[in-house]
Amino acid sequence: MESKLCREPVRTGQRLLLSGRKSRVNIIISNSSGKPIYEQIVTQIRQMIMDGDLHAGDPLPSMRFLAQELRISVITTKRAYEELARDGFITNVVGKGSFVADVGSEILREEGLREIEQRLLAAVDRAKAVRLSKGEFLEIVDTLWEDNL
Repeated sequence: MESKLCREPVRTGQRLLLSGRKSRVNIIISNSSGKPIYEQIVTQIRQMIMDGDLHAGDPLPSMRFLAQELRISVITTKRAYEELARDGFITNVVGKGSFVADVGSEILREEGLREIEQRLLAAVDRAKAVRLSKGEFLEIVDTLWEDNL
């Protein structure tokens, strides 16, 4: 049952789950990931927007609230929100908070292409490591493409 922004988050370790009127913000912080905490927040919020879990106009937790609930510095959450705003994923409204921006289809496409490129690069590196030929690699891609239509 979804209602107004839930002020009582469900926490498991370094996990924050907030239910909002239209959205769920589920952020998991890992101290062993090797990625800076602000980057983990940026990546997860960006992915929620790309996946359609967060929609234009949906409110995000305040920087102070997010920092408090994740037990991190406000400076860290501020840096994450600033990066998200710079990239066009959120808008910060003085006195009101941060909201998911109306992300155009071109930005979503570019983000999707960037993600695909990263994953393909990892697949190409792995294919080379096991001495797969380019033809064999492309045959696998073609088969997977056709099987998933």
